[in-house]
Amino acid sequence: MVAEQTPQALPVSDVHFGGGSPTIMPPAGFLSLMELLRGCFAFEKAANIAIEVDPRTFTTDMAEALEKAGVNRASVGVQSFDPIVQKAINRVQSEAQVMTAVQNLRLHGVGRINFDLMFGLPYQTVQSCRESALLAIAMRPDRLAVFGYSHVPSYRKNQRLIDRSALPDIAARAEQASVMADTLIAAGYLQIGLDHFALPDDELALAQRTGRLRRNSLGYSAETRQTVIGFGASAIGRCGEGYVQNELTQSFYNRPIASGHLATSRGYRLTIEDRVRAAIIEQLMCYLEADVPAICTAHGFDPIHLRNSAKQLDILAEDGIVDVDNGLVRVRQECRFALRDVAAAFDAYLGRPSL
Repeated sequence: MVAEQTPQALPVSDVHFGGGSPTIMPPAGFLSLMELLRGCFAFEKAANIAIEVDPRTFTTDMAEALEKAGVNRASVGVQSFDPIVQKAINRVQSEAQVMTAVQNLRLHGVGRINFDLMFGLPYQTVQSCRESALLAIAMRPDRLAVFGYSHVPSYRKNQRLIDRSALPDIAARAEQASVMADTLIAAGYLQIGLDHFALPDDELALAQRTGRLRRNSLGYSAETRQTVIGFGASAIGRCGEGYVQNELTQSFYNRPIASGHLATSRGYRLTIEDRVRAAIIEQLMCYLEADVPAICTAHGFDPIHLRNSAKQLDILAEDGIVDVDNGLVRVRQECRFALRDVAAAFDAYLGRPSL
């Protein structure tokens, strides 16, 4: 139905299968899905096709299906190699399982591997964070994303089983994040923006060096295109004018689809101010600096409308987190852990009710 909305097949440069564990679907089903997508859209010859992998359920048959489908990047969910932490988050997987999944992927042509690691998990320590990073390094993934665990049991029901008292405090989380970053950098990985690390020859590292690094709802990317089509319940899409989102729950998503209608539930058209703020935030998240006057000039926007942001930046500057020189905002390297707080100074929607 989406393909029918356009007069010609849309060119596709990137495909990302996320949403948890897409590799639990039957291999034949995945191949049928890829065949459908290739029939609806014009895949570029060098298209990046990525998929998230749960090593606990990943099979050789699925690896073979990925190879046949042209998948060339996989993101392996690791979180932590510490068995105590794994038990606490109900995700027990051995180092051998992860290694087998990685070897299986590489054997079947999926040569670009990402790892997801986390800090701030229950019972996690600085030492276990270092050991998890070292075990990950031994498998030499091309990229690693190191995320902080966010405990929101009111939103995620499965988190209600986690003992809140077992979670590290803010100081411990900062120390865990720091030791993981130091360990990865010492092994030759480059830090990309806030929470990614990549080998020097990875396309993210190359994009950072050449000024092509971008950040969107899926994370960091070397792709500069503005259009993202989201499929599935709650998926967010991006077009030139703004954002759209599908129905949030599976049941509400299925109803319009079954009746021949798209499941888009809401949208937002970006204003000039939105675009300016987004450009500033993206520059900060990618390069830890942003030339605010230059970005405003490029959009024909009066910086006076950012006066509230300037007040917040003054506070951050007083705290030694940023340096501000004639509108050029730079986050100090030793304070990059506060990067989200700096970006938040330019977010006009924080604290507002959702649309």
